Amino acid sequence: MKTLRVLTGITTSGTPHLGNYVGAVRPTVRASRLPHVDSFYFLADYHALIKVGDPSRVQRSTLEIAATWLACGLDPEQVTFYRQSDIPEIPELTWFLTCVTGKGVLNRAHAYKASVDKNTAASEEPDAGVTAGLFMYPVLMAADILMFNAHQVPVGRDQIQHIEMARDMAASFNHLYGDHFTLPEAAIEAHVATLPGLDGRKMSKSYDNTIPLFAPREQLKKLIMGIVTDSRAPGEPKDTEGSALFQLYQAFASAEETAALAQAYANGIAWGEAKQVLFERLDTEISPMRAVYDELIQNPAQIEKTLKMGAEKARAVATPFTARLRHAVGLRALDNLADTRKASKSAKLAAPSFKQYREVDGLFYFKLIDAKGQLLLQSTGFASPKEAAQTVAHLQKNGLSALAEHQSQLSVKADTEAVTLALSHFSEAAN
Repeated sequence: MKTLRVLTGITTSGTPHLGNYVGAVRPTVRASRLPHVDSFYFLADYHALIKVGDPSRVQRSTLEIAATWLACGLDPEQVTFYRQSDIPEIPELTWFLTCVTGKGVLNRAHAYKASVDKNTAASEEPDAGVTAGLFMYPVLMAADILMFNAHQVPVGRDQIQHIEMARDMAASFNHLYGDHFTLPEAAIEAHVATLPGLDGRKMSKSYDNTIPLFAPREQLKKLIMGIVTDSRAPGEPKDTEGSALFQLYQAFASAEETAALAQAYANGIAWGEAKQVLFERLDTEISPMRAVYDELIQNPAQIEKTLKMGAEKARAVATPFTARLRHAVGLRALDNLADTRKASKSAKLAAPSFKQYREVDGLFYFKLIDAKGQLLLQSTGFASPKEAAQTVAHLQKNGLSALAEHQSQLSVKADTEAVTLALSHFSEAAN
């Protein structure tokens, strides 16, 4: 059983480069293969609209990043891989969270404060050029995470604040409307490298110093040969510390290969030869993926089909969960108002209950029934009574957020409102 839900997104605002691959794509693809991890990967195209005003660039970047993830080994059959804008429940949740988030919290967001500080330093109005989208960015990011009740979100240290804000929003919503959201944790990759670019500074589109991940072989070679080095001649010992060439090589090579290049530096390897060594090592890893990428880029319809399949998987979680959230905040059908009142009164007299039992197949099951004996939830079989009991306890304590987490093990047998009321009874009692 997969016990850890991990969610990662990449903003569709540019062409993937070597830094993106080493820092984000490669480690997340590796993590997606872990047997205990339930992985959600998405293309953050709503986020791209905050900083990209060119529609064709957003579309092209979406294609390139999707193709990159797939070419690098992401298996859409094993993970939930989707485009953010294909999940209409996310902007709806953004609004729900907006209504429980104080403006003062958003005033402290790093990106917003940086814009204000820049304007102040230039003697301009503090909010000059600041869109509501930039200001609300942390709420949209929180909605991305909380929609799927992710346990962990791999981020760089500069993104920790956003996870903390998502936790605050989840806690505020839970306090007002009941226990619906899991509080996410930031997963910091301590050993993920930050690659230098062509000029030695951090590889970034902002510095225009990137090396595109899937640049054609000859272009890749030309870019590597143009990496800035010092003036030390062949035969002179060279320092690995601060060498962009060496740092790039180290990110792709084994420990033995890295040690061999370090020795070559000490022996005075020529810069041209060092660049050729780097080129050959990078091309060895990238070339097979580049072939897949080029084929995918020529078949955008296949990528679109893959993303639509991923959206169906994602919405299988998001749609019923949003229905429960709508009920929680009071967005309810008016024709069942009397039934809701009756249900609330009857809940005081009789309570729903979980029943655990063993079937002839030797597996252990449980079901949730309401006060009248109506079947609300039915579990799949568990190998041991302890596993079944632990899942029941989780549902009783965490209510609807646990229901979303265990959806693969449960079959809902009644309407959403009845299940909501029953689980709310247990979570309220637990709290």
